[in-house]
Amino acid sequence: AEQLAEKYNVAVSTRPPSVPYKETIRKQIEQHARHKKQSGGHGQFGDVHIEIGPRPRGAGFEFSSRVVGGSVPRQYIPSVETGVTRYLDRGPLGFPVVDVAVCLFDGQHHAVDSSDMAFQTAAQAAMREGMPKCNPVLLEPICKVEIDSPSAHTSKVNQIVSGRRGQLLGFDAKTGWPGWDTVHAHLPQSEMADLIIELRSLTQGTGTFRYAFDHLQELGGREAEAVINQRQEAQAAA
Repeated sequence: AEQLAEKYNVAVSTRPPSVPYKETIRKQIEQHARHKKQSGGHGQFGDVHIEIGPRPRGAGFEFSSRVVGGSVPRQYIPSVETGVTRYLDRGPLGFPVVDVAVCLFDGQHHAVDSSDMAFQTAAQAAMREGMPKCNPVLLEPICKVEIDSPSAHTSKVNQIVSGRRGQLLGFDAKTGWPGWDTVHAHLPQSEMADLIIELRSLTQGTGTFRYAFDHLQELGGREAEAVINQRQEAQAAA
């Protein structure tokens, strides 16, 4: 940004890349919701009982139905799923929801007033009311990082990893580079933005790294509170 301003007289505002946080749940619950509206002519009616529960990390979203006896007619079951998935774009903490199972197990319908939209609305209401009861937790993306530096600086690289909430996985000699090591680590993506600056500073400009997304991991405590508060403030200002 400074070089653009000096060389081309272009003002540039910069900010760290946004981190794709997600959220999931720890607890299984059952939730009922009814959408009923009468405003002259045909009304709107949809009634659902759903079970919401956690899935293993990385398993994704799953929707199923155990409805028997036609309490929710077959043609409306996809509408329930649509209502559920629309809610998943933004969970109770304000982030996309992952690794959740939802099962429709009961409900009611009206021969005249039930519709696709009525069941979508009821399903969204059930998710909106039920998800906060499921002990939602924040998930942060963790990256697999490989850091190359002269062996004399390996201990400094280890300090960088530890200081950024990272997990050291080990190190080995860099193939074809005598006197160099490669440090393997897991680092939160939120800690990657200015890594190159600190790395170059502590390795006399020689250190380099490469990384890729590895997995999602629960984030708690003050770090999670800060992320959630920032998200809520941004959504309130939007």
